[in-house]
Amino acid sequence: MIEPDLLTALHEADDVLCVSHVSPDGDAYGSLLAMGLLLRNLGKRPVLAMHDRTPREFQSMPGASDIVGPAAVGAGYDLLIVLDTSSMDRVGAVFQPALHASIPVMVIDHHITNTYFGRINWVMPDCAATCQMLVYLADALAVPLTGKLAECLLTGIVTDTLCFRTSNTTPDVLEAAMRLMRGGGDLVHITQRLLTQRSYALFKLWGQVLQHVHLEDGVIWTTISLAEMKRAGNPSNDGQLSSTLITASEANMSATFTEKRNEQGRPVVECSFRARPGFDVATTALALGGGGHPAASGCTLPGTLNDVPPQVVAALKAAHQAQLAAQTQSTNYALTRE
Repeated sequence: MIEPDLLTALHEADDVLCVSHVSPDGDAYGSLLAMGLLLRNLGKRPVLAMHDRTPREFQSMPGASDIVGPAAVGAGYDLLIVLDTSSMDRVGAVFQPALHASIPVMVIDHHITNTYFGRINWVMPDCAATCQMLVYLADALAVPLTGKLAECLLTGIVTDTLCFRTSNTTPDVLEAAMRLMRGGGDLVHITQRLLTQRSYALFKLWGQVLQHVHLEDGVIWTTISLAEMKRAGNPSNDGQLSSTLITASEANMSATFTEKRNEQGRPVVECSFRARPGFDVATTALALGGGGHPAASGCTLPGTLNDVPPQVVAALKAAHQAQLAAQTQSTNYALTRE
């Protein structure tokens, strides 16, 4: 399952830079912090870095205060480990080509859209979370799945499966989670903190953006402007609004479009997609320069809320229509075979 080259690289490196993707989620933080714990267990000197500041809901995770931003990354590393990230552009400004281009890159990821951009690529799309993969890595390194490590890894599995409600929740996922719970991972605390609790500011934001939600041809979507975020009190994120929109019984795909500014101050739109079982938004996300899973994907595009959403919604509608047609054809073929 784990190639010897990966284990050799971990054992031979001393100073290791570990990074994950922009707009990080629980699996990004869980895998980053868990990798730091695994490396320290091996006697290594890891530096954990993120493009974004750590949101409030993740600040209490073990070791979260040690995560640095792009300005503090520096140089002089033996190995760069990129976690839960499908392509190098998704790590943001923590990867600085002038400083890091010559460092060997190790990719540990579970996204089916991964571009295999590392020297060593360990990609397991059958895993529900990168944290599930690190359970197996801990086993290979003979590191006990207890304490802080169990808490970090369980966080990634719980959040990426929406507490075991997604279609990729397999017996292997549940077995990994049970092992982490036995090791001290607190399922109830993680679920309440990251999935069931929401800030007042988030409710204010939802109250604004749900007023202009749209539903057409099986696709439901809404936009979130900078002004709306400000009026709501600037919540740290949208509370996985796209996961809430996909619960609409009339929709098979959902999208949220969030207005942001890049490092140069130019307008960009962060796009978050979700799909019901049997439908795929990853193909659309990959075509737009992003990535993810069939059921949960995204991308970030240059432009404004005036021009980006219409183009992307058109692409989602086309994908939805094609997938519906393929399903109908498959059903008709099955009927003729009976």
